[in-house]
Amino acid sequence: MIDYSRFRSSLKRLEEQHRNYQRGNPLLSELDREGIAESVIQRFETCYDCSWRVLKRYLVEELGIADPPNSPKPVFRLAYENGLFAAPVAQWLQHADARIGTAHDYDGLKAQACLAVVPVFIDDAIRLYQLMSSELWK
Repeated sequence: MIDYSRFRSSLKRLEEQHRNYQRGNPLLSELDREGIAESVIQRFETCYDCSWRVLKRYLVEELGIADPPNSPKPVFRLAYENGLFAAPVAQWLQHADARIGTAHDYDGLKAQACLAVVPVFIDDAIRLYQLMSSELWK
């Protein structure tokens, strides 16, 4: 039995902090707003990493795929080929590219690019969570 709790928890935290970021409280200092943005990026990293790892496990345990690749992009392609994504695989590959961008020292442009991907990633990750766990997202 696959434990989805870490994926679920990381997705919940990302969703919550992204809502906080979108509110953009004008009373906060620039430093505080920047800290919230950085927190969204960090939570994206954590949730993304959880998503592809649990997806790999799902491919093995639920679909019986022996020896799937050990990196995100090939796992996403395999998941797409097996009908696990509503979105085109190119969208998941964009999520992967955003995650790769966060792994390096990034300037404001890379941070903004990552933040722009987060709402789409959240929606895709929720659909994936619901499909794999057979639970409705609350």
